[in-house]
Amino acid sequence: MENSDDEKDGVFSNYMPKELSLPNGAKFVDVVLSGQSDHCLENFRMDKQAFYKLCDILQGKGLLRHTNRIKIEEQLAIFLFIIGHNLRTRAVQELFRYSGETISRHFNNVLNAIMAISLEFFQPPGPDIPPEILEDPRFYPYFKVPEGKYYLVDSKYTNMPGFIAPYNGISCHLNEYSDGYPPQDSRELFNQRHTLLRNATDRSFGALKSRFPILMSAPPYPLQTQVKLVVAACALHNYILREKPDDLIFKMYEHDTVLQMEESLPPLEVEHPIMQAENPALDIAFDTEQLEFSSQLRDSIAGDMWDDCIGDLSTM
Repeated sequence: MENSDDEKDGVFSNYMPKELSLPNGAKFVDVVLSGQSDHCLENFRMDKQAFYKLCDILQGKGLLRHTNRIKIEEQLAIFLFIIGHNLRTRAVQELFRYSGETISRHFNNVLNAIMAISLEFFQPPGPDIPPEILEDPRFYPYFKVPEGKYYLVDSKYTNMPGFIAPYNGISCHLNEYSDGYPPQDSRELFNQRHTLLRNATDRSFGALKSRFPILMSAPPYPLQTQVKLVVAACALHNYILREKPDDLIFKMYEHDTVLQMEESLPPLEVEHPIMQAENPALDIAFDTEQLEFSSQLRDSIAGDMWDDCIGDLSTM
């Protein structure tokens, strides 16, 4: 982290707790941790029990230690306050009453400590099909590729190897049979079910970015630090989910209500064939044969869905 004169606060730049007038950061942390648990959630993005347990884990593994001036609780609070409100060093200096160098040092110490235990909170994908797909006839066996894995992505991405996007230019009705309007063809049916399935991912990322809004825009840190921040935020997200799955932020995103869409969505922009991924950050190029195979895969999934849907209707 750097503390330059041209630093600007992020999306939560106006956020400052009522305890700002207290004499120092230690007092602020004590007030938060001795208060109600939702006060801890508001400031440090997790409840008190999860906060204290994380301190114990980091101390027990020798990753953080108390210093003469700053306890582990305050070190962790500094880090969580920054990523939980997308603040810059100067704003945090005013609250915790430490120099920019001290804030930066402890921020990086905690970041590295969380990186050291991050793998404990990630579960590698297993060979089994998730029950949410396996047990739902709308999704299984269609969203299951015999070879390899792929991501369900939105229309900002090209349909390409490893990424299955919705059809562009096709209307999407969230309910297959709402108001007597059934899907009109295989592509419309595919988009409906693709959207419903992708909603689970959207809700997860929605909760993650709501808890740690520093992820909503590229922070002005070196690239290596930015990468660490993403990993650390995801690890903390999973840690909190394990310790407090019913906390307020998860509750906000646990149902489909996060997907606030009209019953009938407007057609997406027309898709134009390209030889390279639309997202320049990916910097991946595919030849015509690879893109054609991806298109055929999507068409095959959509066709199977449509055939089964028509068959089911004929037996009703």
